[in-house]
Amino acid sequence: MNSRYVLTCATLGVLMSGFALAETPEDTIANAKSAAPASLAADATIVALDGTVLQEGSNGYTCHPQMPTTGPMCNDAEWEAMIGALMAKQEYAPGKLGVSYMLAGEGTAPGVSNSDPYATDQTAEDWVKEGPHLMIILPDRALLEGLSTDPKDPVYVMWKDTPYAHIMVRIGDEE
Repeated sequence: MNSRYVLTCATLGVLMSGFALAETPEDTIANAKSAAPASLAADATIVALDGTVLQEGSNGYTCHPQMPTTGPMCNDAEWEAMIGALMAKQEYAPGKLGVSYMLAGEGTAPGVSNSDPYATDQTAEDWVKEGPHLMIILPDRALLEGLSTDPKDPVYVMWKDTPYAHIMVRIGDEE
């Protein structure tokens, strides 16, 4: 297991301590799998909030259950690396295209700032709470130029002026 993956899980575990959504491992697995198409989730690694692996996967995706700050998500390795860097407040430069599924939307999470990944003011003008969506990391930030940053658009850039910039693609109605 690589050290960035362990750091991501450990950081998520610390941030989520005291937060309980699912009562059983089966509930946690079902919640995490709700983030992706069934065909992808079936072979994904499922990780509990404390970092415990509940299901070993074989397709390179890792699914996480609902958290206080975000809904359930299923990430490829590039997204796991980006989340690890974000949580550790480290610089991040994508090495390749990355895809994250959030088909259950934000769930019970309050949403996030569209411009600042560390913002906590839910009354901020750029605060968004998305319904079902995909998130895409591009390996070349120049490819983001010309794309909207308006979260009212069906495709837009989130966190544009940060190392964690990515494309948001709505695939369902907002919550």
